[in-house]
Amino acid sequence: MRRLIVLAFAASALTACGSETAEVEEAAPAYSANKYTHAINDIARPASDRERDAARKPGELLAFAEIDKGEKVGDYIMGGGYVTRLLAMAVGANGKVYAFQPEEFIGFRPEYATEQDEAVAPYPDLVLPLRAPIAEPGFPEPLDTIITVMNFHDLYIPQMPEGTAATAIQSLFDALKPGGKLVVIDHSAPEGTGTETTDALHRIDKQFAIDALTTAGFVLDEESELYAQPADLRDANVFDEAIRGKTDQFALRFHKPE
Repeated sequence: MRRLIVLAFAASALTACGSETAEVEEAAPAYSANKYTHAINDIARPASDRERDAARKPGELLAFAEIDKGEKVGDYIMGGGYVTRLLAMAVGANGKVYAFQPEEFIGFRPEYATEQDEAVAPYPDLVLPLRAPIAEPGFPEPLDTIITVMNFHDLYIPQMPEGTAATAIQSLFDALKPGGKLVVIDHSAPEGTGTETTDALHRIDKQFAIDALTTAGFVLDEESELYAQPADLRDANVFDEAIRGKTDQFALRFHKPE
C-alpha cells in the first residue's frame, strides 16, 4: 500500500510539474533575439556589420519587428544595407525583401548606389533593390512589415520638397497589408522640439514622430527602450565622434488597421 501511495504521489508531482512547464512555455515570448541567430551568423554579412552588432542589437531589432519566415518586407531608406542583409535571412527562402534607396540620397552621395548593389548581390532570389523618389518608394506588392532605421527624420530636412513627409508616410501606409507593421528607429531630439533639429543634428522628437504617423492612420503598438542611452543629452550632431554610435534612440512599432 505504501508503494502505491508513493507512486501515486510521484505521478501527481510529475503532472503538476509538467503543467507548470507547459505554462512557462506558453508564457515564453513568441519573438526573441535567439530566434534570429541564423540571420546574424549569415556568412554574407561583412565584418563591418558584425563590428556594429553590439550597438545595433540585430536579434533584438528583428524580434521587436516580429519578423517571420515567408514575410514580404521593405527596408525603407536602406543606407549601407545593414538591415537589408539581416532581413534577407530572417524571411527565408519563401520571403522577399525590398531594399529601397532614395534617388535623393544617391544624388547627394553616389556611393549609396554602389552600397545598394553590394548589399543585394548575395541574395539574388530574396532581395530586390528599388530606387525612386524618397516619398514614392513604389513597393511592387503589399508588405507584411516595413522597417526604417535612423532615417525617418530625413523626411523633414529642408533639402526635401515641401510635403515630402506627408506623401512618404501615406506611401508607407498604402504599401502595407491590413494589419501590416511599420517599425521606426531614430535618433531622439529633446522633447518638444518637433523637427527643429532634423537638419542640424539629424534628430527628431519621438512624440512628433508618433503624432505624424498616428494622424496618418497608423496605430502605435509598442515603444521599446532597446536603444536608450540616458547619457546622451540629445544636443549634439549624431555624426559627432564624441556621440556617434551612442545616441539615444527611440524604437516604435505601429500597425495598419485591419
